[in-house]
Order: sequence, then structure tokens, then C-alpha cells
Amino acid sequence: MDAGQKLKRARERLDLRFRDIVEASQKIAEIHKNADHLIALSQLSAIENHGLVPNIYRIYSLCVIYRLDILEVLEWYRVPIASLPADAAQIALEKTHLIGFRSTEHYEEVQIPITLDPGLDLKRTTFLSRMIQRWGKLPLALLSGADVKSHRYGLIGSEDWSMYPLIQPGSLVLIDDTIRKISTGGWTNEFERPIYFFEHREGYACSWCTLAENQLILQPHPASMVAMKIFAYPAEIEMIGQVTGVAMRLDQGKRPHTGS
Repeated sequence: MDAGQKLKRARERLDLRFRDIVEASQKIAEIHKNADHLIALSQLSAIENHGLVPNIYRIYSLCVIYRLDILEVLEWYRVPIASLPADAAQIALEKTHLIGFRSTEHYEEVQIPITLDPGLDLKRTTFLSRMIQRWGKLPLALLSGADVKSHRYGLIGSEDWSMYPLIQPGSLVLIDDTIRKISTGGWTNEFERPIYFFEHREGYACSWCTLAENQLILQPHPASMVAMKIFAYPAEIEMIGQVTGVAMRLDQGKRPHTGS
């Protein structure tokens, strides 16, 4: 069903005649002192039956009269409202700027975990994908370019300072489990150096690393004051994947004072 037919159905559900729409649009035009809100009889017929696309002011009038969500009606006309934030992310702007997109149900939704195992210990770094009991939807308007459903998640423990200050305790990390090879170089600074997520005999770890023959050295950030750990690889530790995204707060308030 095209947009015009959907608008026609909305009008018929309310038992409104063409003349009712014309009169109501006239009131709206008077309220806003803008004749562009007016909808003539011939225009309404063309909108409903011949594919005429109304201007934005007439769409507003129709939404007011029919009690419709204007964003939904724009989508009827194939205006990709849900793609607006993701499309904007593809347009690079040189200057730092605010983002004005509001979080609404019309922006693209992605699958995220919303119910976790009640035995989850938030103090320890956890491979969240194994702890998920149920998946739900949440609008993450600016998360584009990532196949979120096929990625894994890790939760950095509230007492895991290993990658501080790059990754705060309590952060949610996105793990690409298709990347299973440890990189040995190619970065020029700490922000470019790959961070990996591991499972070992004591639990999980999120860290830089160095592979030396059959030994894997987990290398925390120097500012974390956390000691390095060495494992036999791959006998004692398994790589789950590379960390490719992170969501974290910047107002933790506390800082580590001693190594752990």
C-alpha cells in the first residue's frame, strides 16, 4: 500500500470527508499564518489517488488532523528516517560538532543483551555473550558499519584496571571474533595498537599482548599499574577476538593506587 492509500485509510477510519480536511487545514494555516499548510480538494484527491507528494507543511497538516506520527508518515514516502544517523556518519566533517539526532524509536534498532545471568559478577571482566539469557532491541543511533548481531560482547569488570585509561572499568566492549591472529606490529601509537579479548584459566582478560614462541604475554596499559601475566599459548589461554568498539563512562571518580 502506497503512502497516499495509507493516508486515505487514516481519513476513512476517522470518518472524515474531503471538505473536513480542507477546513481543518485552513485552521492550521491560520494558526501558523502560513498558507502552505492549506490542502485543497483537488490536492487531497491527487495525494490519495494519484501519487502526489505533499509538501512538508501539508504533511504536517495531515498528521495533525489524522493524529499520525510525522516521522512515520515521512517513511511512508520513503524518506529513510531510520538511516539518518548512520548516513550522517558516512559524511565526514572536519570540525568537531554536536550531534542533534534525538534517540527515537524511528532510528535504527540493533540487537543488544537486556537480560543477564543473575550470577554475573560485575567486578570481574566477563565474556558477556555467554551470559546472555535474552536479546532485545535498543536504538543506538550512531552505531553504524558494524554487524552488531554477529559480534560478541565483553564487560570490563569494575575492578579490572588493566587497560585504564584507554578502557575504563565497567566498559562494554565489542569483540570481532573473526580476528583471531595476533598482530606483531604496524601501529605507531597506543591508540592504534590492537586490543584483544581472551579466556584463560582464571576467567577473561582484555589487554594488549605479545606472542613469543609458545608464550603469550598480556600487557596492561603502563598507567594502569597492573602487572603483566604470562600464559602458555594456546594451552592455557584462548583468544576470543579483537576489541573493535567500546562504550564507557568518563566520570569513574576513583583511580587505582596500587597494582593488582
